[in-house]
Amino acid sequence: MPDLVCSECAAVYPVESLVWRCTCGGLLDVAEFDIKVDAQALPGRAPSLWRYAEALPIAVDPAITLGEGFTPLVPSRALGHVQFKLDFLLPTLSFKDRGAVLLATLAQRLGVTNAMVDSSGNAGTAMAAYFGRAGIGCTVYVPESTSPGKLAQMRAHGATVELVPGSRADTAAAALRAAGRPGVMYASHVYHPYFLHGVKTYGYEIWEQRGRSLPETVVVPVGNGTLVLGCHLAFSELVAAGLAERMPRIVAVQAAACSPLEQAMAQGFAMPAAVDGGTTFAEGIAIAAPPRGRQILSAVRATGGTIVSVSDRQTAGARHELADEGLFVEPTSAVCFAAVRAAVDSTFDKASPTWAVAASLLTAESVVVPLCGAGLKSPV
Repeated sequence: MPDLVCSECAAVYPVESLVWRCTCGGLLDVAEFDIKVDAQALPGRAPSLWRYAEALPIAVDPAITLGEGFTPLVPSRALGHVQFKLDFLLPTLSFKDRGAVLLATLAQRLGVTNAMVDSSGNAGTAMAAYFGRAGIGCTVYVPESTSPGKLAQMRAHGATVELVPGSRADTAAAALRAAGRPGVMYASHVYHPYFLHGVKTYGYEIWEQRGRSLPETVVVPVGNGTLVLGCHLAFSELVAAGLAERMPRIVAVQAAACSPLEQAMAQGFAMPAAVDGGTTFAEGIAIAAPPRGRQILSAVRATGGTIVSVSDRQTAGARHELADEGLFVEPTSAVCFAAVRAAVDSTFDKASPTWAVAASLLTAESVVVPLCGAGLKSPV
């Protein structure tokens, strides 16, 4: 299994050490490893994310898998240039299963008996399920305002749920204070880079399901940025391997009430802008200070993409329109379709520098939108 390397000082840590952050304070990435996807062998493989085993930092473990991955890619009825990737059909009803299965598999290989994680909801439910499947104890720190459906799901999977008063940032701070206990794995979807390599299978699936080609634009919600960074990993690897000609442009979408990355993009900052965590019902992306913010901004810019924000009113309208198409998703999933709808209808902020770029990208000939969390996870 590849080691972990600091993105700041290049210090290397064995993955067995359970280290989740460098002593210099830098974030950890997975050290380079050999990636050789056997494209010719793919048609004969099981329809799960493990079909891309050569691109993953850990070998297949059938004892952990719940059949995650290879979710449908379906056309929008309303917008002919849009395809929806239905990740809300994954076992715990969100895309976070992609990273959770890798962390649970890693933990089992390392002999871990207890894990902890902090979450706004979906990552917590995914970790609870997969660590439960692995027979590993799991504690989940969540804001006390987390949707009741998500709390019920975590508890049903056997996790210990710690409700933290205040914001998502308060929850992260509480988890960081508890992290690092001997023998306990901090299975953070933000800090542990193996998670991102599970999420990148989303990009590989788009490539394969579109006849081994990539769309012009991929739209993703962004809070902590795991889907943005996972997509960038996948697209970079596919291009480097000669399996795709060019990178799609990534358009990331935030809630207007909490948009540090959109503001940073608009002002040309390398780091997220300082914002107060506003209130939005898109709870999964209400992240005022994303730890991997610099990496997110760099990844989006590298593709020629941008970051925009939408209001809760726009998100609610998009959620209703998606439901009318037979697709019931949580608000965090609906923000992407809200952005595409705003571009198509020209109802976006004409003065916004990021929207000036996004308008053409969101109306390109081929656009893929993730629907990455089920509607029953959040109040209607």
